[in-house]
Amino acid sequence: MKDRKIALLGTGLMGAPMARNLMKSGFELVVWNRSRHKAEALVGDGAILHDTVAEAVVGADMIISMLSDGSAVDGLITNKAVTGAMKPGAMWIDMSSVKPEEARDQAAHLRALGFGHLDAPVSGGTRGAQDATLAIMVGGDAATFDQAVPVLSAMGRPVLVGPTGSGQLSKLANQSIVAVTIAAVAEAMLLVQKGGADPAAVRAALKGGFADSIILQQHGERMTEGNFAPGGLSKFQLKDLNNLLGEAGQLGLSLPVSEMTRDRFDDFCQNMDGGDQDHSGLYLELLKRNGLSA
Repeated sequence: MKDRKIALLGTGLMGAPMARNLMKSGFELVVWNRSRHKAEALVGDGAILHDTVAEAVVGADMIISMLSDGSAVDGLITNKAVTGAMKPGAMWIDMSSVKPEEARDQAAHLRALGFGHLDAPVSGGTRGAQDATLAIMVGGDAATFDQAVPVLSAMGRPVLVGPTGSGQLSKLANQSIVAVTIAAVAEAMLLVQKGGADPAAVRAALKGGFADSIILQQHGERMTEGNFAPGGLSKFQLKDLNNLLGEAGQLGLSLPVSEMTRDRFDDFCQNMDGGDQDHSGLYLELLKRNGLSA
C-alpha cells in the first residue's frame, strides 16, 4: 500500500501537517495549494509540488482534498481538465467540511466517470492534525473505505459511519457539540475568573469529571490567556453551523441551542472581525455582551 501515490490538494493550517504525516508513513506525496507559498515548505519534507491541480492528480491512486468549502471542492471535481487527468479507477477522498448533499452530488459525479469517492471530514484541530490523532468520520461504501484505511490511518482514526454524505452529517453533529461546548466553557471561565477563583486550578479540579473535555482544557486556557491565534477558524465554525441548520431544516428539525450559538458566531465574525481568529474567540463576544474588555 505504501507504494500508492497520493495527491493532496490544500495545504493550509490542517492540510500541511496532514501531508507531513502521510510522508512520515512512507507514502509518495504530490501537493497543490491555491497559494503556492503555503505548500513550498513541504518540498523540503519530500513532497512534489505542482502549480495546477490537473498536473498534481496525474498518476495519483488517491486524491485528498482539504479545502475551505463545498464550492471549492466542486470547482475541482467538476473540472474536466482535472478529472481528465486522473488515473482510471482513482479514488477521491474529500476531507473538507461540506454539506452532505454536496458530498452526495460529488460522489455521483465521480462514480459516473469511474472514480471512487469518500467524504471524510475531520475533527481535532491543528493539534490533532500535527499529532496524527484526527477523528475521521467517513461516508461511503465499505469496500472503498477498506482500501483507504491505511492512508487515513496515517492521519488519525478513521471510522465508517454510513453511506455517502454520512461523514459530513457526522461532522455537522460534531461542530454543533464543539460550538455549544465552546459557548458553555466561555461562560464558565468568565464566571470563575470574575468570581475570584483561579481558572487554571478550576480546569485542573474538573479534569476527569463529567464536565471535562478537550475544549475545557485547551480552549478554556486560550480564553483566560487571551490567545486566539487560529487553530480552528471562527468563519469556518460559522459556515459549519449554517450548514448544520440548513440540513436540520430539510429534516424538519428545530435545534434551538445550535441556532443561538450560530447567531453568536455570526456576530463575532461579522461585527467583531473575528472570522480569522480561533473559534475559542467566542469568549470575546461574551465579554462584549457583558460590557467587558479583553
